[in-house]
Amino acid sequence: MRIQLKSTLLSAIGVLALGTVITLSSCQEDKCKAVVCAYDGVCQDDGSCVCKIGYEGERCETITRDKFKGTWTVTEDGTASNPARYAISVENGENINDVLIRNFYNKDNDQVSAHVKEDTIIIDRQAIQVGEQTLMVEGKGYAVPEAFYDLHGKLMLHYQVTYEDGTVDRFGINGNDNYAIWTK
Repeated sequence: MRIQLKSTLLSAIGVLALGTVITLSSCQEDKCKAVVCAYDGVCQDDGSCVCKIGYEGERCETITRDKFKGTWTVTEDGTASNPARYAISVENGENINDVLIRNFYNKDNDQVSAHVKEDTIIIDRQAIQVGEQTLMVEGKGYAVPEAFYDLHGKLMLHYQVTYEDGTVDRFGINGNDNYAIWTK
């Protein structure tokens, strides 16, 4: 009888402990319950969103490349070119984080492909055709936060253009502080 009572008492304590654990753990607040992450973003345990490539913002509500799109005024002075001021346009590229730059380097070329990540635009090494000549371009730039709001913005770019004869025109590369500045 005593063994049976002891076994029953231990079982009761175990059930009570299990009930307490379940009750306490079910009281923890689900921080993602009221959070909706746009564009298939994923809510983390702390209630913040992790966005897919090409999206940003507190709730992944912003398409990253949209802040780069539009017409920009370029002011630049390279190592092998004269100071210049001209317009370029940035348009949607094939993927959500891709853009196309038209009139890059003021050469009326078809387009230069780039991709964006957060506040950075990256121009991977690529060939562009300008008249009879093929030029190689590559570079990178970033948005200046205090000069970037709504429809206005400022980008600082460093890139280089290599001609077929080996001449390299640099903007903000290898100690050249003459970044190309894009404003809109």
